[in-house]
This record gives sequence, C-alpha cells and structure tokens, in this order.
Amino acid sequence: MAVWFTLPGAAAVQAEEPGVTDQHILFGQSAAFSGPAQDLGKNLRLGIQAAFEEANRRGGVHGRTLALRSLDDAYEPEAAIVNTRRLVVEDGVFALIGAVGTPTSRSAAPIAADMGVPYLAPFTGAEFLRDAKWRNVINLRASYYQETEAMVSRLIGDLGIDGVGVIYQDDSFGQAGYRGVRRALERRELEPVVIGVYPRNTTAVKTALLDVQRLDPEAVILIGAYEPVAALIAWARHIGFDPVFLTISFVGSNALARELGTAGTGVFVTQVVPFPDGDEPAVTVAYRQALAANSPEASPGFVSFEGYLAGRLAIEGLERCGREIDRSCLLDSLRRAEVIDLDGFGLRYGEGDNQGSDAVFVTVIGGDGRYHPIDTLRLAVQP
Repeated sequence: MAVWFTLPGAAAVQAEEPGVTDQHILFGQSAAFSGPAQDLGKNLRLGIQAAFEEANRRGGVHGRTLALRSLDDAYEPEAAIVNTRRLVVEDGVFALIGAVGTPTSRSAAPIAADMGVPYLAPFTGAEFLRDAKWRNVINLRASYYQETEAMVSRLIGDLGIDGVGVIYQDDSFGQAGYRGVRRALERRELEPVVIGVYPRNTTAVKTALLDVQRLDPEAVILIGAYEPVAALIAWARHIGFDPVFLTISFVGSNALARELGTAGTGVFVTQVVPFPDGDEPAVTVAYRQALAANSPEASPGFVSFEGYLAGRLAIEGLERCGREIDRSCLLDSLRRAEVIDLDGFGLRYGEGDNQGSDAVFVTVIGGDGRYHPIDTLRLAVQP
C-alpha cells in the first residue's frame, strides 16, 4: 500500500484536537493511486496539495501549515475501510478530504461519521452522500442526478434524441448514475431502450457493449471510470457502432481523452467545475498558478482543478474558525456561510443542504484531442 505523507513532526499531535499542533494541521485522503482509476486519485491529490502549498507559502492558516497524508485504496471499498480507520485512529488526522468514488465512500463515510471526522469534498456525485443525515459530509460538486439530467435534457432538446441506451459499472457508482438517467427519462415519460453492465475495475466490457448494440440506440450514456469507458468507445468505433456517446465527470476527462486518442472525437463529457484553461472565474487562473508552483510538470485538468477547489474549501473553513480550530467549527463554518466565494466560484450550503455547487458544464472532445466547452450538442455532432 502506497503512502504519501508531507507533515514534518507529525507525531506531536495535540490531545485536544486530533491532527492539530501549534504548527500544523493534518488532513487524510484514501483514494485510488493504483488500478484503472488511479489518474483520478493522483490528480485530485495534486490539486489539494497545490491549494495547501499555496496557503503554506503565505504562512499557513492562522499560523499553521497544512499537510496531506494519502493512502491508496485502488478504488476498492474494503481497502477504503482499512485506510479510513488507519488515518483516523493511527495517524490522528483532523479531517478526511478528496475520497474517490461512490463504493469507497459508501464504505468509508459511515466510519468517519461514527468517529465525528469531517468528510470533505468526495469525488463523487452519489445521491446518498447528499442526505441531510450526514452531518460530517461537505460535498463540493453537483450530483450525478444533475449531470444525467443535463445529458437527457440536451439529447432531447438539442438533437431530438429520446432513444437512449445506458452502459454502467455494476456497483453502487454505476447504479447511482443509472438511476440518474432513469429518473431524467421518467420525468419525460421515457425509459432506457437498452441497458448493459460490466464489473468494476476491469476493461472486460465487450459483452455489455454487444448487449446494447443489438438495439442500436441513437445515444449511449456511459457510467464508469476512464479505462473501461475508453475501451467501450474504442471497441464500438472498431465494430462500426457509432451512437452519440456521453459520460459523466467521474470518468476522469484528461485520462479519457488520452486513452481514446483519435477515437475520442465527438464524445461528450459533463463537468462539475469550470473549464480549467479559461480565465473566468478568477479561481481558474489562481488554480493554474498554484499547480505550476507546486507541480511544474503537471498539466491543468478538470480533476486536479476539483482537487484545488476542495483544498480551497477546507482552507476557507479553517480561516473562518480562527486559531481555536476544532472539527465542529470547521463543519459549522461551512454550513452556516451565506455564500462561500472561491474567487468567483460560489458555493452555497444550508440547513439540510450539504452540497455547495449545482453547476454542470457540457464539454466535447474535439478532433484535436482537447476538450471544448459547448452551448448545444447540435453544433458538435457531425451530420
């Protein structure tokens, strides 16, 4: 199991508040750093570290520097359980941040809740984490229901397509995305025309693809990580099956485009953060500067940008608490804020609402292999 630990003198932790010393505050992360979803964990960590080091260069937060301890769960729920207990019990982290995935969060979030540990900005849009019962969970991103609603709305409104197939990863993540598609279609008195499923952490996807191909839907929504989704699209192109393909933000956009190469042209991906190469809002510029300062070799991307926003969110909560920091104050300071303005990217929480952003952006992979923001699917689909 790989471990990254960036806090000097970590053993000197105050008895009063785990993870907090006079000089440091320690956060913990269990995420995928190996396996088919490893690009997600690696890039999310890059973004969080960029935000933390940006704050540290200014002297930290109220005189304390921030550090991140990261453990590899390979996107497996059992490993996430072990890691979460280790981070909380053995390492004494102050809060958990940047978990990757629905199945891993379904395993880890209850442990964090039982121990009263904040569970910040998990990289998942699963609906169960948006339940008001999770007093320790602070979500940053829009939900999968919102992403899939945007897809179905655009398919019907922009292209007149209502024959939609779905291929999803057969676990709690895939089922969450599938329920979102089904919910969006049912609102319009429709249902998926065909469904395919495949196991988590595999690229054995041909059976699922062939199951869907036989009914030849005009559009297929894919719910999975970048390796199997790339394999599905590449294989479909190979056999001449060419519907409109759409997938959600969890896929790992940069990794998907890299895996697909020229086969990626015309694939739509919903995003939950602004375009990382843009100039608006201002936080996009701050993100690129922080990433370049901390990891000069890294290219800007949607996942590391989300990690940066997660780090900035944690910093905002700490700053609002002042020097006398504790876990309850961190959570309350975020939930009770009228608006949290991260350089133009606004987050709004409230009683019974632990999700800060509702924003969904639609992008397409162009012939240049890069992502482009779009206003309508019509202009991005070849006649």
